[in-house]
Amino acid sequence: MSRTEKAAVVEGLTARLEEAPFVALADYRGISVAEVSDFRSKLKDAGIHYEVIKNKLAKRAITGTDKEVLHDLLVGMTGWIISGEDPIAAAKMLKAETKTLVDEGKFTVKGGFFDGELLDSKGVSDVAELPSKEELFAMLLGLLQQGPRQVLGVVNAPGRDLVNLLKNYETKLAESGE
Repeated sequence: MSRTEKAAVVEGLTARLEEAPFVALADYRGISVAEVSDFRSKLKDAGIHYEVIKNKLAKRAITGTDKEVLHDLLVGMTGWIISGEDPIAAAKMLKAETKTLVDEGKFTVKGGFFDGELLDSKGVSDVAELPSKEELFAMLLGLLQQGPRQVLGVVNAPGRDLVNLLKNYETKLAESGE
């Protein structure tokens, strides 16, 4: 690889990392070419990058950025999973697509980076458990609707209570025979 090619790889990785809110690093030792190709295409369809970059070049790319904390994870064979716009969806997809590979011992998540913090492999798994954007929007909508519902209940309460009072009074009069 020529010096200009190496510089292009470093620049490309730096640009992708600047935009990515979630990054995971994995040891892919033991995974077959067919399994990597399948994994890579599934991630690509979801807008997630999976690439293998020499550790020396990756260290150059992260130097001076907020993702420099990943430096110590760059040992041995390292695959980079770089999220698109939705970091939670990327973490969920990573966890789902690598479940069998992890169980077979062919794929190991070393750690990652999310929301300005270095994560261990458990932390990367925990990010996958967070609610997605859609779930957060649904929860927010529920919270926004809850306030007006409560106000409406309070406004309707006196009328409802008056109707119940009159109904009880009517029942009492009917029982007493008046």
